[in-house]
Amino acid sequence: MGRSKSLKFGVVITFIILFVYPAIIIAANDSAAIRAKIIVKAYSKTNLHYSGDEQYTTTGKSVKSPLRVMITDQNNHPVSDFPVKFRFLSFPDKASGQTIEPAVQKTDSSGMAEAYVKLGSKAGEYEISANINGNSDNSFVVFKLHARKSNWVFILIIGLIGGLGLFLMGMSMMSDGLQKSAGDRMRTVLSKLTYNKYIALLVGTFVTMVIQSSSATSVMLVSFVNSRLMRFRQTIGIFMGAAIGTTITAQIIAFKITDYALLIIGIGFFTNILFKSQSVKNAGEAILGFGILFFGMQVMSDAMYPLRTYEPFIKVLYELENPALGILAGAVLTALIQSSSAFIGIMIILATQGLLTLPAAIPLLIGANLGTTVTATLASMKGSRESKQVAVAFTIFKASGALILIWWIPGFVELVQKTSPPGSLTATSYDAIAQTLPRQIAN
Repeated sequence: MGRSKSLKFGVVITFIILFVYPAIIIAANDSAAIRAKIIVKAYSKTNLHYSGDEQYTTTGKSVKSPLRVMITDQNNHPVSDFPVKFRFLSFPDKASGQTIEPAVQKTDSSGMAEAYVKLGSKAGEYEISANINGNSDNSFVVFKLHARKSNWVFILIIGLIGGLGLFLMGMSMMSDGLQKSAGDRMRTVLSKLTYNKYIALLVGTFVTMVIQSSSATSVMLVSFVNSRLMRFRQTIGIFMGAAIGTTITAQIIAFKITDYALLIIGIGFFTNILFKSQSVKNAGEAILGFGILFFGMQVMSDAMYPLRTYEPFIKVLYELENPALGILAGAVLTALIQSSSAFIGIMIILATQGLLTLPAAIPLLIGANLGTTVTATLASMKGSRESKQVAVAFTIFKASGALILIWWIPGFVELVQKTSPPGSLTATSYDAIAQTLPRQIAN
């Protein structure tokens, strides 16, 4: 009897071991597999839930926002208590001190897991993955974080100062070379052809195209009137034409030829030193100045690159969409550097980095137009009464244009967009804006 009970007990245990226990294990595994499958499916490329990607900070500092991942099931309901592991995939060579806290954790009741990241000692890109169980390609997401050099502000300032210096020097050399090529003929043309107002307009346009500065044209007019080579009445048509001629500079600058700046510098340099003809040497000087101008733009553009992700600076630029602020800023900055063409060059550099919008650029342009009057006003201070009239007329002309245009900025924005390269109406990302906005500013 006892042996019979023992036999039955053994049969039951054997049945449990052979059939029941494996069934439980299989069911549990199936449940885990189903749950893992749900999670992996939730992290397909069309249903990723994460935030904190593409952040920028200084080396050795924590990024502003934590890295967050949210796990949901097929019905988009949060899955809690699910393990998530954060780890560095890559970082700059010889970087040290980078940390993730906490590196491993479980999702909360809202299906969220988050980690705080401190970047290392080297500038560059840091890649971090958030793994969600399993080895499927869809079971993790990759974050890209960027570290700036600790002295990036200093590098930015010296890059801007040096680049602007090269830009202005190049513009001056190009202007001098072209003026030397023209020689005294320019003075003769100005004095003989400006009695007819329409011809004076064309002459002003041509002269400003040659010397690449409406400010320089205005100063030249002040000096000619002061020395009685011209009369005040003759200057009106010329500085109206100067307003047209200076736009050619902006069109030239808007062409993306900064990659060839060093080649242009080389051509200009060797043209200047290898030829004996003075006219050829003058042309070489103009070409050299042209190349240095664009090389300065490249230096400023490279220096400004970190600003495209620096939020305080971006906010300031967007505030310039306020017409009054934009006009004031454009006028002051143009007056300081004594060249609207140089200021427009700086605006185009900002545009190539995607840092400027067209509604912000137009008030700045209006302000730059006003800022050019300061140069002529300063030049006329010690001159005759008639030379002062030239400066006053130049100022009234510029101010009148600003007063007309300030009320029409939204419509003007639409006009410029419609007459500029295709794609400008839909440009939203940094790269898209950078491709269309420089030409829009020039137009």
